[in-house]
Amino acid sequence: VQLVQSGGGLVQSGGSLRLSCLASGFIFSRYAMSWYRQAPGKEREWVGIITGPGTGTDLDDSVKGRFTISRDNAKNTVYLQMNSLKPEDTAVYYCKLVGEPNTWGSGTLVTVSS
Repeated sequence: VQLVQSGGGLVQSGGSLRLSCLASGFIFSRYAMSWYRQAPGKEREWVGIITGPGTGTDLDDSVKGRFTISRDNAKNTVYLQMNSLKPEDTAVYYCKLVGEPNTWGSGTLVTVSS
């Protein structure tokens, strides 16, 4: 299993970023995928999840209404669209294959300046 992320960076408060997670080594469409984040000095926290077919999503209340999870199973890629970013969204973001231990993405840093 490989999960290669891209798309992080520095953005001003109120801005947007889209993270991507390219998967390989498993039948992508059969698995739900999650996003997590870890802010400096804090524990890793769950951000959201999308079902294998992409027909259902759920997001943590802290990002609901601002973030969207989607996937393109033809491209083996899951996305995290982040809008109306706040400084407290600053973290390293990780994608994860749901249900399989130790299947984390490479991580990508998102920094939101005030």
